[in-house]
Amino acid sequence: MATAMSPRGVARGRCACGAVEVEIGVPARWAWHDHSQASRLAQGCAYATYVGSWRSRFRVVEGEAHISRYEDEVEGTVRSFCTRCGTPLFYERRRSPQMVNVPRALFTTRTGREPRYHMHLSQQADWTYQGEPLAPLKGYPGVMWEKPRRKRKPPAPMF
Repeated sequence: MATAMSPRGVARGRCACGAVEVEIGVPARWAWHDHSQASRLAQGCAYATYVGSWRSRFRVVEGEAHISRYEDEVEGTVRSFCTRCGTPLFYERRRSPQMVNVPRALFTTRTGREPRYHMHLSQQADWTYQGEPLAPLKGYPGVMWEKPRRKRKPPAPMF
């Protein structure tokens, strides 16, 4: 997977345990939020945010021996993850062989692209947070909660 990098700079990302480190040329090709069920299951969250990199601008810097792959023949995708900690590392699609998609969360530095696109909104989970007003939860510092909406009382009958 090692290839030449762009002289414009790189962004490095790593798994939770640090065994695997990847690098992409900056700026990334694009960034997006993926609401698909496949990404939700693979990432274990409401939606996953990815940055796409040209394959020629992506490389595994360290820990290639700790990478395992899962191939979904039906969907035509390959998802790679760290065998030590389970962190999802990148995924590839048969229909876009020139691209490698990396979870944005792996990077601690900027990637040169803001995620401005939302894909597969029709598959969005009904429990996804969508910006509802939050308030501090008394007695639990740092915890915010959605207050229940008050039900409106029906108007009193007029006699």
